[in-house]
Amino acid sequence: MNSPQQRRRFLQTSSALLLLGGSDIAWGATILAVRVWPASDYTRVTIESDAALTTTPLFIANPPRLAVDIEGIELNPALKELVGTVRSDDPFITGVRVGQYTASTVRLVLDLRQMVLPQVFNLSPVRSGNAQYQHRLVLDLYPTKVADPLEALIAQHTHPDPLGELLARQMNKAAVPVTPSPPQTIASAPTSSVPPPIPSASSPMVAAPNITASASDSKTTASQSTHNRDRFIIVALDPGHGGEDPGAIGPRGTKEKDVVLKIAHRMRDRINNTVIKTRMGPLPMRAYLTRDADFFVPLQLRVEKARRVQADLFVSIHADAFMTPDARGASVFALSQGAATSAAARWMASQENRADLVGGLNLKVQDATVQRALLDMSTTAQINDSLKLGNEMLGQIRRIGKLHKPQVEQAGFAVLKAPDIPSVLVETAFISNPDEEAKLNSESYQNELSDALMRSIERYFLRNPPLARNRNT
Repeated sequence: MNSPQQRRRFLQTSSALLLLGGSDIAWGATILAVRVWPASDYTRVTIESDAALTTTPLFIANPPRLAVDIEGIELNPALKELVGTVRSDDPFITGVRVGQYTASTVRLVLDLRQMVLPQVFNLSPVRSGNAQYQHRLVLDLYPTKVADPLEALIAQHTHPDPLGELLARQMNKAAVPVTPSPPQTIASAPTSSVPPPIPSASSPMVAAPNITASASDSKTTASQSTHNRDRFIIVALDPGHGGEDPGAIGPRGTKEKDVVLKIAHRMRDRINNTVIKTRMGPLPMRAYLTRDADFFVPLQLRVEKARRVQADLFVSIHADAFMTPDARGASVFALSQGAATSAAARWMASQENRADLVGGLNLKVQDATVQRALLDMSTTAQINDSLKLGNEMLGQIRRIGKLHKPQVEQAGFAVLKAPDIPSVLVETAFISNPDEEAKLNSESYQNELSDALMRSIERYFLRNPPLARNRNT
């Protein structure tokens, strides 16, 4: 609150709030659905309606809570369901209250577990594949202090053995400092109806170092790591879609976002238990997931996350779909600096690049400069290394199943545009094919696929030791 008068008014009206017991009040828009996506990165609350909502968000610091006044809605059962959707283990929200505030306004109050940096914005309707959303009001709650992802990754896997000592030395050399952002108070003004992105690395909402600094740190680390005892291998695993974005949906209802997360978890276990025996000595491996639960991560932020932990490889995991159920087989894609290698690759890139539209981005905080830089910084060296990795993967996948195409396809996938990290996108199978949907749900196939991808990663590093590669971009 910015003044004593505002604070008194809020307390007075809050005491009179009807807590889910009053009669329904209709004004114009109808609430269709409410969803909560909790995660350690941030919690998202989505309110879907049949018309755009006008809101005034107010953040109160003591005790921490976010109040959002919403005009022209119906206090109906769908909105009331929001109270029961908050999980007890939500890292940010402890409870929800909703009721009539004035004759024409409903007030929503989120009681918070900690101080947050909130974003409140509107999304326009979207029709994309299986995702069919009308107007969405989005409340994103970010932590005020964000741990360094590289330091957190190392801390998770440090063991009291020689490998743990290697990790500790690597952390001392490569950890990227993060300066916590101060708490933010939302201005008392209606939100824009412009459609949306989660903040870029330069935004205080993410509290991350900017891309230029990350690249510089990678360069410094590479020059310092002259001995294998100062190096370990990080593989960034990127389970596609998540949260509001289900990805493709199979004929039996399997969601792409769910099955690729399971595969990523299996891959993580394998990577974290692997040491690559190179001619330069043993190098332990560690996996970093761009998302480890069901929440939405924008395409650009997936790339930034991999760069912040200075990943040696980036593997985006998907399960594609086609307009007919006959398409089958796995595919591997790399970035193309020019035209796509086929019409199918171009179509696939177009489909995957729509994830931000479905998942929802706050355009008001998007750093356009960083976004343009990422789009323009792809390099021939990165693409060549990506093709090497992709060919290794195809060679291993064909041993356990059918390939859709026998060669690595290339197109303008936004998620593959890290200029200094070999990056591939693996379409594990066609989830739109009933037989392959069943395979994707099978633990045996998930294990076979994870083993095949693991073998290809090992073979890639045996032939391309990370310490021998030039990471100066």
